[in-house]
Amino acid sequence: MAQKNDGPQPVAELNYEEARDELMNTVRQLEQGGLSLDDSLALWERGEELGQRCEELLAGAHKRIEDALAARAANDDDGNAPSSTDTSAST
Repeated sequence: MAQKNDGPQPVAELNYEEARDELMNTVRQLEQGGLSLDDSLALWERGEELGQRCEELLAGAHKRIEDALAARAANDDDGNAPSSTDTSAST
């Protein structure tokens, strides 16, 4: 699917890597200076949105990890998973 080049992609459509990379480029542009006040403010606002998007995506990933660990712990408590210590290989 070809993307129209009418401007930047909406932040909500970016995955983590895209948002992070664009945020890094935005910071670089702001640090270099030489932009008008309006352009600097527009970049800063976009950077804020990108940072928030990264935080949302990281929070979602963190929740997925917590859920997976909780499910594993529940299985361990039910005796459905092998023990992490194997006593059959005693020396």
